[in-house]
Amino acid sequence: MTALACAFAVGIGTAGAAPLTFETTLAPEVSGATGSGSATLVIDTAANSLVLAVDWTGLSGLTTVAHIHCCVAASGTVAVAVTPGTLPGFPAGVQAGIYNNTFDTENPLIYTGGFVTNFGGGTIAGAEAALLAGLLKGTAYFNIHSTLFGGGEIRGFFTAVPEPASLALLAAGLLGLLATARRRRV
Repeated sequence: MTALACAFAVGIGTAGAAPLTFETTLAPEVSGATGSGSATLVIDTAANSLVLAVDWTGLSGLTTVAHIHCCVAASGTVAVAVTPGTLPGFPAGVQAGIYNNTFDTENPLIYTGGFVTNFGGGTIAGAEAALLAGLLKGTAYFNIHSTLFGGGEIRGFFTAVPEPASLALLAAGLLGLLATARRRRV
C-alpha cells in the first residue's frame, strides 16, 4: 500500500469522529474601537457539545453582551444564533477578560428563536446542523459589544483548524506526488 493510500485510509477512519475546532482573531468592528482578542470554539456533534474559550483586552468601552452570529458573508452582519441576550456567565462591565464555557447543543435555550426558525428549519437538530455548516463555511462570527459600541466593538469570523489526521493526509499526498514526479524524471 502506498503512503498516500495509507494516509487516506487513516483519514477515513477518523473522519467525522473527532470534534471540530475553529478559531478567530477578534479585531475592531467599527472605526474608533480599540479592542482585540481571540476565540476558540470546539464543536462535537457526537457529544452534542460546544466549547467556547475567549480572551480579549483593550476595549474602548465596558463589555455589555457577547454572542455567536451565523450565517453571513465576512462583509455583513446577521442576527444572533447562539445565546439570546448574552452568553451565560460572560463578564459584563470590563475592558479585558477571559471566558470559558461548555454548551449543550441539544438545549433549545442556547439558540435564538429566529435562528432555529430561519436557519434550523424549526428544529434544534437543524439549528445545530446550520451552526456547524456556518462554521465550516466561515460565515459564523463571535462578537463582543461594549458601552461605547452597542452594535458591537470587536468581532472575528471563525475558521476551521485542520485536525492532525487531515494534516497527515495532506503531507502524505504531497510526498506521494513528489515521489511520482521524481520517478518520471528518472
